[in-house]
Amino acid sequence: MKRLTRWAGLAMAVLLLSGALQAQAEAVSPDASINAWLMRLHEASRKRAYTGTFVVSAGGNMASAKIWHVCDGTQQMERVESLSGPPRSTFRRNDQVVTFYPQNRIAVAESRDSLGLFPNLLKSSDSTIAEFYKLKVLPQERIAGFDADVVQLVPKDNVRFGYRVWSEKKSGLVMQLQTLDLDGKVLEQAAFSELQLDAPVSMGKLSQMMANTDGYRVEHSDLQKTTADAQGWVMRTLVAGFKPMGCYKRPVAALAGASGHAAGNAMQWMFSDGLATVSLFVEAYDSQRHVREGATDMGGATHTLTRRFNAWWITAVGEVPPATLSIFARGLERKK
Repeated sequence: MKRLTRWAGLAMAVLLLSGALQAQAEAVSPDASINAWLMRLHEASRKRAYTGTFVVSAGGNMASAKIWHVCDGTQQMERVESLSGPPRSTFRRNDQVVTFYPQNRIAVAESRDSLGLFPNLLKSSDSTIAEFYKLKVLPQERIAGFDADVVQLVPKDNVRFGYRVWSEKKSGLVMQLQTLDLDGKVLEQAAFSELQLDAPVSMGKLSQMMANTDGYRVEHSDLQKTTADAQGWVMRTLVAGFKPMGCYKRPVAALAGASGHAAGNAMQWMFSDGLATVSLFVEAYDSQRHVREGATDMGGATHTLTRRFNAWWITAVGEVPPATLSIFARGLERKK
């Protein structure tokens, strides 16, 4: 279910280019601008009303969910209903998110900087993506009953993964997205198995469902904006193309997912190259919880790396090669 959340819930760019798409926003061509093409996909996800079932597969595991999405002017709204694993419903209206857990009757309310739409391809408003990826046009295919343009985003270095993207030919809506390792092997895939474009989705009905917390204990996510500088941290070694996207303080209990040992706050510092994301979590070292340094393959494209730095415990998480996480984790230092 965490992968469904990542694909359906991470931040998508509000704006990638300033200027009209016009002819560039038509079908993909070999000389198409990567930025204009990505903007077309982004706008299709934002402006079209649709319903569909999508499936995420990674590391031999699979999860599925149903999505309803509608746009009314500047108002974006969606509902994501898990079809596998524990029941869960997530509602989003612009930057407001409420997740319902019916088994324990808890609803978690939080604010996020921007609405993460499925499929979540763009992760920042940066327009320098073309400096680090090249666009390769592949033959058209048919996905979920629709003709689709197919392109591959090939990384120009070995610090990021590649992507293969299927977008509906007429609208540009992303229908299938694969993350590829450095050898071109598929690490993770998210795809619509069925899709209805311009579906009669009611924003009013979704709003009522989102607001109906009767019988639920409502918990508010305690997420505070901050800066790495204010928390006493600097990044001595930068990874080409990755830029800071935000920094937050969050309860250690929410990060660790447990425990009687949780206390205080952790800092989460987020970075993105426009497509891939990396988060650095920094918390006070706890000998009872923090027992092993090293890298962990989470299955699929997501990796983690942990290291102790004096009195601190650093956890790097991202859909990038392990070596890239190591650069991030070892580049983080205390201010002098």
